[in-house]
Amino acid sequence: MHLFLKSNFAVLGALIVLMMLNSCGSRKEMVYLQPDSSNVNTIYEQFVPKIQPNDILTIVVSAPDPKVVAPFTSISVNAAGSPGQNVDLALRPTYTVDSEGYVILPMLGKIKLAGMTRLEAIAYIRKELEAYINNPSVNINFNNFRVSVLGEVAKPGSFIIPTERLSVLEALGMAGDMTIRGVRSNVLLVREINGQKTIHRLDLTKQETLNSPYYYMAQNDVLYVEPNKTQINNSKLGSNASIAISIAGLLITIISLVTR
Repeated sequence: MHLFLKSNFAVLGALIVLMMLNSCGSRKEMVYLQPDSSNVNTIYEQFVPKIQPNDILTIVVSAPDPKVVAPFTSISVNAAGSPGQNVDLALRPTYTVDSEGYVILPMLGKIKLAGMTRLEAIAYIRKELEAYINNPSVNINFNNFRVSVLGEVAKPGSFIIPTERLSVLEALGMAGDMTIRGVRSNVLLVREINGQKTIHRLDLTKQETLNSPYYYMAQNDVLYVEPNKTQINNSKLGSNASIAISIAGLLITIISLVTR
């Protein structure tokens, strides 16, 4: 009888060990950007986000003489202050890019900015202003550069970014990084290009991902980290898992007492 119980105890113990090993991820599955033969030559300028319809832009025009600038901005002369002063964010004029990619600026009228980078748009508007203002200065910022990080991360959610330069790893960092249950080799990125949703997969365990055109994020990108098989299986078990573990623990205790 004791031999039978000991045999079952050994089998039960082996099963528990196997379950624990199965739930553990290997280093290959967990470590980001593992070295390989790839040459890292990511150039951010190749992947700078472009202005899109429905973007909300802050466009501030300034010049040495604020009175000259007044007709070209919705900020009052007094609010604009001197060129060395920062304009309060609440006073900065915002413009929504329409469905055709245009914004309407004071005096300049309807200007198409969609498809340009922020720096290209600054240079374009500055050139248009030079016909009216000597040495004009233009600053443009995205007001709605928002990305969402969902799935197996510590703090999923949407984040508004003060700059358009944001990598996938930085976005994950803002969300508290992936949990140990996240699949690092198959991260999903959803991006809208010319009104169409596109889907891209990133293997963050490989160094070659640094060269991906999707390594840097664009406005309204959604990053999704899927759960690994262990997490999926655990979710299927639900509350039954805790009951099974409790029963297994009780059986181990009883067998230990009987076989003493």
